[in-house]
Formats: sequence, C-alpha cells, structure tokens
Amino acid sequence: MEKKQFKAESKRLLEMMINSIYSQREVFLRELISNASDAIDKIYYRALTDDSLSFEKDSYFIKITPNKENRTLTILDTGIGMTKEDLENNLGIIAKSGSLAFKKENESKDGHDIIGQFGVGFYAAFMVADVVTVISKALGSDEAYKWESEGAEGYTIEPHEKDTVGTEIILKIKENEEEDNYDEFLEEYNLKSIIKKYSDFIRYPIKMDVKGQRAKEGSDNELEEYEEEQIINSMVPIWRKNKNELTDEDYVAFYNEKHYGFDKPIKHIHINVDGTVRYNAILYIPENMPYDYYSKEYEKGLELYSNGVLIMNKCPELLPDYFSFVKGMVDSEDLSLNISREILQQDRQLKFISKNISKKIKNELKSLMKNDRENYEKFYKSFGRQLKYGVYSDFGSNKEVLQDLLMFYSSKEKKLVSLDEYVSRMAEDQKYIYYASGESIERIEKLPQTELVSEKGYEILFFTEDIDEFAIKMLMSYNEKEFKSVSSGDLGIESEEDQKQTESEQTENKELFEFMKNILSDKVKDVRLSKRLRSHPVCLTTEGEVTIEMEKILSAMPDNQNVKAEKVLEINSNHEVFQSLKNAFESDKEKVTLYTNLLYNQALLIEGLPIQDPVEFTNDMCKVMV
Repeated sequence: MEKKQFKAESKRLLEMMINSIYSQREVFLRELISNASDAIDKIYYRALTDDSLSFEKDSYFIKITPNKENRTLTILDTGIGMTKEDLENNLGIIAKSGSLAFKKENESKDGHDIIGQFGVGFYAAFMVADVVTVISKALGSDEAYKWESEGAEGYTIEPHEKDTVGTEIILKIKENEEEDNYDEFLEEYNLKSIIKKYSDFIRYPIKMDVKGQRAKEGSDNELEEYEEEQIINSMVPIWRKNKNELTDEDYVAFYNEKHYGFDKPIKHIHINVDGTVRYNAILYIPENMPYDYYSKEYEKGLELYSNGVLIMNKCPELLPDYFSFVKGMVDSEDLSLNISREILQQDRQLKFISKNISKKIKNELKSLMKNDRENYEKFYKSFGRQLKYGVYSDFGSNKEVLQDLLMFYSSKEKKLVSLDEYVSRMAEDQKYIYYASGESIERIEKLPQTELVSEKGYEILFFTEDIDEFAIKMLMSYNEKEFKSVSSGDLGIESEEDQKQTESEQTENKELFEFMKNILSDKVKDVRLSKRLRSHPVCLTTEGEVTIEMEKILSAMPDNQNVKAEKVLEINSNHEVFQSLKNAFESDKEKVTLYTNLLYNQALLIEGLPIQDPVEFTNDMCKVMV
C-alpha cells in the first residue's frame, strides 16, 4: 500500500503542531470531541436543504472507549462521515479546516454553530498517540475508508468495512516515558474529568461505558461490579437556558459544580447579548474572600468558552483588577482564536465584552447597595478594600467608576454610609466632606482633632483601613465637595471674627511658640494655638499631602523611604496647661522645655506614633510629679 506525504510545507510543520501549539496534552480530547460535534452538526445543516433527510437529535451521539489491554482510545461519532476525498483533503493537508469552509457556506441556525476553525485540532492526537487510525463512512455512500498515520512520515488510505455512517478515531496511546505518564489517557476517571472540564456543554451526548459497584442481589453485605453506558456531559449549558426557567438554586448549584468558591454567592448576574458581538455570561459576587486573594498565587479571570467548549480556565482580560473577585464564565461564538484555540488572536471582541461586563457588575453592585443593604455590607466587608485599591491605582483613572460603591463608617449614623448618602445630609454651611483616620473606630472617636467638627454638628467619616486615605487623596472630591481631614491645618470652619481672634492670640504668644518650636527642632514644622480643641490640651495636625496615618503606613512598608508628615503641634489656649506654659515661660524656661517635650510626646501617643526616647519621657513624667 502506497504511503502518501502530507501536503504541507515540510515535515517540521506537523512536528511543530504536535510539540509547540498546545500547552496541555489533554486538550487533544477536546479537539477530537469538537470535531465529532461538528460532524453531527453538518447532518443537521444538510437536513435543512434536503427533504429526504430528517434530523432527530436524540439519534446522534459521541462515544469514548478506552482499552487498557490494547492501549487504544476510540472516539466514535454518528456524524456525517468522510469520503476518500474528504480524508485526503481534510486530514492529508495540515491546517486545512473542512469545518471552517463549511461554516463560511452555512449561517448559524438555532444554535447549531460549527466549532472548528482550523485544520490542526485533529493532529493534537499525535501528542499522545504513536498511531492514529480513522475509519469513516460518509452519509449517502456505500463505501468506507481507513486513514492511518504514524506522524510526520505520511499516511495511508484504503477501503474498509463499516456498517454505519460516521467516524471512528482509534488512538494507539504511547508507552509511558520517564517524565510522561500516558496511562492517564486510558483511565476512566481521568477521561471523564477531561470531558467535564472542556466538553461538558457539547450539545450531543458524550457516552462512556462506566464501571461501578452495587449490592449483590440477595446479599446484605456483598458487592458486585457492573458496567453501564452513561452520558458524561451536561449538554445544555445553564447560560443558554431561559432566565425564567432558572431558580436561584440552579445558579447556586452551578457555582458549586464549577468550584468557583466554597461559600454561597451573594448575587448572580445572567447576561445574554445578541448584537455585534454575541455572548452569554453568568457572573457571581462571592460572599467571602478567598484565602489567597491578596497573594501572588491568586489568579483573576473568568472561564472562557467558545461555542460551549472551554478555551481558558482563567481569562484575566475579561475583568478589571478592581473587580477581580467576580467569578463565573463567558461563552461567545465570535472570538478570534489562535490556531490552538487556547489564545485570542486579537482582543477587540474581548475588550467589548469586558467593557460591558464591567458596566453590568457596577450596576448590579449599586442595585445591591440600594435594595439589599445587608448583603452589600457583607460583600463590602470582604471586597471593599479592593474597590478602594481600584480608586487609587492607575493614577485614579477608574475613580469615576468606583466612587459610588465606596462606604465608610459614619460618626452620626454609627454604621457604613455611601458618599452619596453623606453629601445628601450635609449642612448648608458645610464646605467639606470631613474624615478622620485611625487604627479603629474606638480610637478615632477619642481623637482630639474631631472635637470642633463634631461640635458644629458635621458628620465625620472614619477611615480605618490603610488604603482609605490614599484612595481619597486620589479621589479628591465627590459631587464637587472636597475631602478634608480633621487633622488638616485649616478646617474651613472658623468665621472671619474667630480667625482674627486666633491671629491676635497667636501674635500675643509668638515668643512662647517660637521657643517651643526651637526645643522640638525639626520634629515639628510649627507650634501654634488651636481652635479645634475643646477638652484636650494638645494635638498634632499636618500640612501638605502626607498625613500622620499615611506616614505610619509608608514607614511600615519594606521599601521605607522615610517619608514624614509635616507636623504642627497645636495647643489649646482654653486649657489650664496653656496657662502653666505661659507662667513657666515668664519665670522658668527649663520648665517650658520639660512641658514642651511632655506635650509633644503625649500628642505622639494619641496618634499611635512611637516615642523616640521612652526613658526620657518617663523621667520627665517623674519630674512633674515630684
């Protein structure tokens, strides 16, 4: 029998296909099953124009049969089959796709869209097989043919016996090698797993003879083995079903089945788009944060399907980083895939899908905040930090998208509130959105700097996470209202009359404050009178962009660049301590030095900052007590 050569540029082309194109060997089965599905679809299309043909979907199937003894794996389909010419043209010419040519000639009807685009998927079989045999009988033909190849050296075609229309592909699985286990492609469990992973939603049943155990008839404790034919795949994907037919339980079951998480999702989003780019998607907002969410090991992305066939486990391009917590899948018929069906050739369609998905996620989260606050707060507890990172990252380019989703603890409401809710409650004379930063709500509530703002009746947002101030600095304002820290130099509250009085008192005590500033040297930028304090004698405020909380966070980072806030020591002129300072300045300058150091260290402790010399601080305390 004459061996024919592949009609391709060189032997190296096939070798490249086998060794370089696919990232995982197991995808050979995905490719062969997709080809089998296409073969059945072709009968459906033929029946549309041929009155002598009828297409009964239940009559068509794909069957996978492993044989460990002979080391063969057989993929059988009841599709349209191939003539000798088809075998010659479609299998004899590498990278020629019969499915692609068929697809161009026939428009998709009733969801029967041809999967295949390239003529290389079949050759993935050589990644796991030494010999590939194809026995096929075409629809309407009385003859069957056998195509056989051992790889790049060529192939043979000869007449063969086959009773039924369709194709049978028999792979002679390679022997195990030192680092490669090929036995796994003969194991029932592994084959079922591969089918479920990649081809679960092929529209025709994929059958296998499956072994099991059951109680032996007439016996209470004796088991017997049996074998029965089972359908392995689900066939109809949930995302192609009518939303009205599905219940919340169906969506949760799919979430669990796909192992998207161990929790129960807070929200599901079912999207069907039939436009320029057609796609279906099911997305989930999880309740709990994955244990590795903020580690390098965490991979964001959605499952990507093309015509129900899994292309990528995690497609990161489908989600922006700030929505990386979203789980789910996207299925589209319009993706431009590369030759291995694993990577996208161009991302125009993907960008379109990603943009629409992001918009949908945002709208659903806003709806959740408005209509189901309890669940939104559960979500926000897990992923609010990620939204804030989204505001801060990329130089704030996404802040407009995310600002309406942010929430912070309110001094008035004693719970989380949105920025929109805060602004809607602002007093007419209130110029700014006020916030205070600290390690916890309890510590912030005790901050001296909050006294004046609280006295005015203004609401204060509490920032307790390390990202909060960085995000707000990037956001700058909301609804034309600027953010203002209660620790900033100018609170924008004092009347003109109060400002004049403060300036007058500042001038009156100028020498005292300059003396104190010289004592503290470069520890503070200035010492001045405070109008924000009521019951406390002293506090630290800041000037410039870096606040004290930001300084603490930056100093804790591995690449600490010693960034410092420009601190101002403020003294309460209505407190007894101030009178003691004035008296000491008149009669005992050493006492002023003692008091100044004590007050400065007290202010540091209030802010949660370390004291430079704890021993000196305790000695100073003792001097006051003696």
